Amino acid sequence: MNNKLIEELSLNHWQPLSTLLYDGWVLRFADGYTKRANSINPIHYSTSDLDRKIEECEHMYSANHLPTTYKITPFVHPAELDDTLEARGYSLVDATSVQTLKLDSLNEPGLTSVTVNETMTAEWLDNFCRLNTVNEENKNVMKRMLSSIRTKKGFVSFYYEEQVVACGLGVIEREYIGLYDIVTDIRYRNRGFAEQMILNLLHWGKDNGAAYSYLAVVSNNEPALKLYSKIGYSEIYKYWYRVKNTVHDKTASS
Repeated sequence: MNNKLIEELSLNHWQPLSTLLYDGWVLRFADGYTKRANSINPIHYSTSDLDRKIEECEHMYSANHLPTTYKITPFVHPAELDDTLEARGYSLVDATSVQTLKLDSLNEPGLTSVTVNETMTAEWLDNFCRLNTVNEENKNVMKRMLSSIRTKKGFVSFYYEEQVVACGLGVIEREYIGLYDIVTDIRYRNRGFAEQMILNLLHWGKDNGAAYSYLAVVSNNEPALKLYSKIGYSEIYKYWYRVKNTVHDKTASS
């Protein structure tokens, strides 16, 4: 399994509002909504002087009223980047486990009170923002971000007693379905609803050409780790963020 491919897919499947390529690094900007969409991804070869390059990136993010944030994976260039950022006072936050699953022996869901729409509906967006407590400003940003994804999407909702109690997003590309922002109403957790929703979404992905799945989960999220392990996901690598300390951090979740 090509681990670096997962990083490439994740860049495609969670789109920022704008992207700047700088000497092999991918700089992403999305008005502060999620670290994934507002961070530097140094996954291609870097040739410039490192200290000068870091300073230039700091200027660009500062000009956009964002903290300078790097996503540190096993594939960073140059290899000493993480140590350099630590020495410059960057904090390590949100250690994350990247996990994959082969879909050939996928369990059948026991509950099918699920819809998977290939276009984003107003109802899905409203429920997603309600369950994730996304404010109105970030709701508009997220709508623009998700509308920019160019491969097949599945906006999934799980219904219980005629109301949506869980939802999420699946994106298919090159035989992989990536899972994003799976969330369950806090009042309905620990009842197996997220597992049933994910199984339905993965079967939709399989029906649409996916043979594998991937996801990223924060390493200290024990309930989510337990859930994904039960479904059959296993870790292939970790990543984390390095964030320049600033009082102007408006970046939301990972």
